[in-house]
Amino acid sequence: MNRMGLPGILMLLMLLAWPRAAHADTTCTATATAVAFGNVGNMAGSPTPASMGISITCATSGLTLLANVRVRLCVGIGSGSAGTTLLPTRQLANASGDTLAFQLYTDAAHQVPWGLLQGGAPPAQDLQISYSAPLLGGSTTTSTTVYGLVPANQSLATGTYSSSFNQANVTLTYAYNEVVIGTPTMPASCTAPAATNRKTAINSFPFTATATVLPQCGSYLVTDMDFGSAAGRIGSAIDQTAQLTLTCVRRTPFNVSLDNGLYASAGTRRMRHATSSTAFIPYELYRNAARTQRWGNAIGTDTVAGTGTGVAQQITIHGRAPATSGALPAAGNYSDRITVTITY
Repeated sequence: MNRMGLPGILMLLMLLAWPRAAHADTTCTATATAVAFGNVGNMAGSPTPASMGISITCATSGLTLLANVRVRLCVGIGSGSAGTTLLPTRQLANASGDTLAFQLYTDAAHQVPWGLLQGGAPPAQDLQISYSAPLLGGSTTTSTTVYGLVPANQSLATGTYSSSFNQANVTLTYAYNEVVIGTPTMPASCTAPAATNRKTAINSFPFTATATVLPQCGSYLVTDMDFGSAAGRIGSAIDQTAQLTLTCVRRTPFNVSLDNGLYASAGTRRMRHATSSTAFIPYELYRNAARTQRWGNAIGTDTVAGTGTGVAQQITIHGRAPATSGALPAAGNYSDRITVTITY
């Protein structure tokens, strides 16, 4: 009789010891790539898109029998290191402190900005994950895409722009339900205080957003230099100027070079007679009004350097036709053609 009663007693003890609910632990982690916009044009006529992926893995351990897990995640992205606001745009910045506006979205149509908090303005992305965790546990990996966009028609400065997203700017908040057998309910929120299984991880998927604005100059215009008329020899030096107008992207370093023209001889520029190929009048071009610094094409030596401002800039070319002696020059028109080179 005692031997027959023993299995029943052992079975009763096993049933009493069997867990009523899961006592496992679920942890979610994430990694991200980078938002690389590449080259962005000053006053670009169309927006510049980019995207990155976030990979999220949730793992549950310590369960027995056949379990199921439901996880609700809030993937939050803050303003980044280059700015303090999420709306209307985030900011990238270069080493000089110039800014470039951009935004991160949860959708490919670029309609829903990506925020830091569930229910925030804008909100964090809300994800729901379900997976089984048989015997000693289980896991699953999912991914989501961050869609970036640089708006068009921005007045920008040259430079490499970036913003770092780390620490409190990248958060993963999640709540989870699990049962030993069956299917648990999905948590109503990832942040509700009533959720018994809730975790928050900061610095969970650090990444960087970058863009480059290349140096650029354009809208060149050079006026002609007219030394006027002289009867016979040039009795005293004739000074004239020409204006070079150019527009360069802000902070674009540039150099302006002038070649020696078509008829230079022994390092001296010359104008040639319109019909006589052997008749010349010497002249020179200078970088300064005193006409002591000859303008050439050796960058760093005899060129004019400048930095773009984003608006039209004028540079004066100072010319001088010196007094002449000797034989009278042939009557007629004299000219030369100078090639202006902008290096940036």
